[in-house]
Amino acid sequence: MTQILQRTVLFADLRGSTALYETLGNTEATTVVTRSVALISQIVSTSGGVVVKTLGDGLMAVFADSVSAVVAADEMHDSLDRIVPPSGQRSVPVLKLQVGLAHGEVVEMSGDCFGDAVNVAARLLDHAGDNETLATASVVAGLSSDMRERCRSLDKVQLRGRVEPVHVYLIEGRRFGDTAATAYGELLPQAEPEGIRLVWLDLNRVYAGPSLPVVLGRSPQVTYCIDDSRVSRSHARIDWHGGAFQLTDLSYNGTYVRFSTGSEIVSLRRGTCTLHGSGLIGLGATLTDPTAPCVRFEVLKFADTQPQDAL
Repeated sequence: MTQILQRTVLFADLRGSTALYETLGNTEATTVVTRSVALISQIVSTSGGVVVKTLGDGLMAVFADSVSAVVAADEMHDSLDRIVPPSGQRSVPVLKLQVGLAHGEVVEMSGDCFGDAVNVAARLLDHAGDNETLATASVVAGLSSDMRERCRSLDKVQLRGRVEPVHVYLIEGRRFGDTAATAYGELLPQAEPEGIRLVWLDLNRVYAGPSLPVVLGRSPQVTYCIDDSRVSRSHARIDWHGGAFQLTDLSYNGTYVRFSTGSEIVSLRRGTCTLHGSGLIGLGATLTDPTAPCVRFEVLKFADTQPQDAL
């Protein structure tokens, strides 16, 4: 029977399985991936959702409301650490989880679901970094006030195959207080964002506080627009997380970083690195290519720029 219902659609994708197969071999890697998918499937069920189908290294599920879907996504991220290779090896590559959430009208037919919300949730995985949950504005609107406080707007994002951009939010991990624990158990207050300067040609901007995160890309809708055909519409994102600026690659052609203090080029393929000091960010082409679209960055410490009292 065909039904038209309002549902929150969840797509979850495990990344890093290729490296697992290379390190562990087919048998053990298959066991790890299978256990991981089974675990997140179980979480869907215990959170009140329904698994529509598994998709290789991930799954698609639907929930009656946004709160249940976000609770499930949180539990997926928290529980993935329980998966340990059968051999007990700890030096093997770690699986990363990306989650996309969209809410809207879906058509349920023959055990499957169709509709714009399904397509949008699936496309959000293209823009999610490691261990991140991205959600549409319609999902955020259905959350409780304390959950909405964890949602940071990434502004409108152009999704593959869709004409109109979609307002996307990053749902931060669950916070259990306003302080952060150190390795020694002491608690420190959360640091306020510093500033970061980005320079490409004559486009010189400084971002901090409410203006974060910053999305770099070719689309006019992104925060920092770079008009070059090698740059994806939403190519990379800079966040303030854990007391540091984090650069996440969202593209198909890759993002490259070289710090002023060294000559090594860090290659990001759907990965993340911490930005410190100053250096160069190459978008869509390695920094060894002199024609590569290249953004200069500088992490600013505003405290150092404040006037000091005379001694």
